Amino acid sequence: MGIFGFGTKRSHHADAVITGAGSGIGAAFATELARRGGRIVCSDIDEGAARKTADAIVADGGRALALRCDVTDADEMGLLAEEAQSWFDGPPTLVINNAGVGAGGSMIGDTDLTDWNWVLNINLWGPIHGCHVFAPILRDAGRPAGIINVASAAAFGALPGMAAYNVSKAGTLSLSETLAAEMTGTDVNVTVLCPTFVKTNIVDSGRISVRSTQLADQLMRWTGFSPERVAKTCLDTNDRGGLYCMPQPDARIVWGIKRFTPTVFTRAVGLTNGVTG
Repeated sequence: MGIFGFGTKRSHHADAVITGAGSGIGAAFATELARRGGRIVCSDIDEGAARKTADAIVADGGRALALRCDVTDADEMGLLAEEAQSWFDGPPTLVINNAGVGAGGSMIGDTDLTDWNWVLNINLWGPIHGCHVFAPILRDAGRPAGIINVASAAAFGALPGMAAYNVSKAGTLSLSETLAAEMTGTDVNVTVLCPTFVKTNIVDSGRISVRSTQLADQLMRWTGFSPERVAKTCLDTNDRGGLYCMPQPDARIVWGIKRFTPTVFTRAVGLTNGVTG
């Protein structure tokens, strides 16, 4: 099993733990996994939102449990693991570190440091805590399992005015690559999801300037994929043993340009300064 290998279909009848399952991509992951016959622990800092996702799954004949978890708190992540294992009567077979927030619209030096801390604590420390807690559990179980970390094309796109968000997603990408290397030779496959625009509420719930929010809303409407489509693509990628999941063509194009002409790419995106304020 490797980056381009083919593995067991972990998403079929998976015992899955999902953070940020109350809405967006997280809820789409939960619904799709339940459709595939899995048992789902839907966690979110908003317990009511998590319960809404879980209740919808149960009403449709699936199996789901709602739990509150603040991913910025390592102890809460540890408690989530304990409660999930108790409900599953064993370790999970899939963990999706999805909880995240949006931020942008101001330049480095102008962005308040409290916003930096807020974004990094959720978007980067959330996946770190999830991998720290769950990776040993899945590895030691000795059976096919998967970890999906939700990053973004911002991990390598680095648009101006989005430094905190970019850094958080670049860190998640690096975390995933490192964990994938460390899991070589085990039955645990790691996938990092790097979409561009997905039709979710992340813009409305983030700390984003009015102008950037308007631009992002337009791009989501014009080019965004549905969270359901993104979730299905990512689960299939993890099933195949793939490390990188870039569900949209524009993400793959940006990835290629950045890798082969990094200086030209960086200078080109610098011309977008006028639309980030």
